[in-house]
Amino acid sequence: MSDPYHPAAGHGRLGRAVATVAVLYALLIGALMFWWDYEPELFDVVQVADARAGHAPRAKTTGYVTVATLETVAGMLLDKRGGYLSNDIFPPGVLMDNVPNWEYGVLVQVRDLAKALRNDFSRSQTQSTEDPDLTVAEPQLNFDSESWVLPATEGEYRKGIAALDNYLMRLTDENEQDAQFYARADNLSDWLAVVEKRLGSLSQRLSASVGQVRVNTDLSGETDASQSTRKPREAMVKTPWLQIDDVFYESRGATWALIHFLRAIEIDCRSVLEKKNALVSLRQIIRELEATQDTVWSPMILNGSGFGLLANHSLVMASYISRANAAVIDLRNLLQQG
Repeated sequence: MSDPYHPAAGHGRLGRAVATVAVLYALLIGALMFWWDYEPELFDVVQVADARAGHAPRAKTTGYVTVATLETVAGMLLDKRGGYLSNDIFPPGVLMDNVPNWEYGVLVQVRDLAKALRNDFSRSQTQSTEDPDLTVAEPQLNFDSESWVLPATEGEYRKGIAALDNYLMRLTDENEQDAQFYARADNLSDWLAVVEKRLGSLSQRLSASVGQVRVNTDLSGETDASQSTRKPREAMVKTPWLQIDDVFYESRGATWALIHFLRAIEIDCRSVLEKKNALVSLRQIIRELEATQDTVWSPMILNGSGFGLLANHSLVMASYISRANAAVIDLRNLLQQG
């Protein structure tokens, strides 16, 4: 019979207590990881704009739906289930990578549209002055996405969202004529040129999941062009194995944000799109991007070969994005025609 007052018995109880706490902590972390591993559903941009406007007829103001959607998407980065995870330094956030990569994909699109608002949509000509609220919003949303404290990323982004909100309020104030949103074909085309490049890059990175030998086309079509350093005529391009799911979820986030922005643009730039007979082209882009948000039933992102036994989720995603990118190119051509 053991002595309950013997030092060894005390050590045994302490060990069991520590083990119990460790198990409970691991279960809590696992439960939080499961709960926070979440991508927000697509939302109706018109309903959000109407709810944001309240009883006032603000949602009918040109640009209102686009700016309200940008503000909502940026806010969801911070206020979704689990909050903003990209700058977490403690478990479970620091142990997660799918959601932070999704957040980065969304953030890139938020930054691109904020820049387009500042440089294009809010200005009538190249010599016109910048909107004061957008000159605050755009750099705030470009703050370091992984800053934990002094200052924290969330606080800086909220300042940018507040500046967007001020711009939105001024946009609907009849006495505030300096705040404008110009729904013009050239402004829309300039933003879509950035979208085109983003989608092209994502498509290439996704396609490289299986490795490809690519011909160097950097200077094609330009006989007198030059570049800083020589590159081989052919190169093997392959996304590192540990980064495949990172690129996949970044693409999911980018396309999720783009769906909302394009839906909003369809409302605010409808007259321009109809005049160019380009409304159907825009809707086709949205349709292709919506397919990227289908449920991923596999517990992990598979990287099978192109025609192998296992699926390759990256190639499927690349297919949807490539088709959307081709449609963006066609849409820009339509907008640039007289």
